Amino acid sequence: MWFSEVSPRPHDTGLVTLISQDLSQFALHARAILGLPIPLIRQFGPSASAVILVEGTSTQTAFANLGAALSEPDTALRLFGKPEVNGQRRMGVALARDESIEAARAKATRAAQAVVVEL
Repeated sequence: MWFSEVSPRPHDTGLVTLISQDLSQFALHARAILGLPIPLIRQFGPSASAVILVEGTSTQTAFANLGAALSEPDTALRLFGKPEVNGQRRMGVALARDESIEAARAKATRAAQAVVVEL
C-alpha cells in the first residue's frame, strides 16, 4: 500500500482499505485509540481508489448512473453526501480490487467516471 498522507485521524484517502483488507483504516484507528487488540490484517488483493470530482455551483446535488458504476465485480462507491457545490468538490470515491494495482486503478477510474453528479 502506498500512502499519500499520514494523519492522526482516519482520512478519506484511507477509504481504499474498505476494499483492500478485512480491517479498514477506520476500524484500525478505533481499535488503536481504544486500546483494543489489532490482529493479523488480511489483505484481499491489489486495490485502488479514484475520486468522484465535480465542478459547478448547486445547493441540491444528486447522483445518477450508479448501476453502471457498480457493474464490475469488486467495485464499491463511497459517496460523501455533500449537499452543496461551489467550485470544485470531491463528492466521493470509487474503490476497486483486481489482479494488479494498475488493473485496480483502471477499474476504479472507470467506476468514478461512470458516476453522474447532477447539479
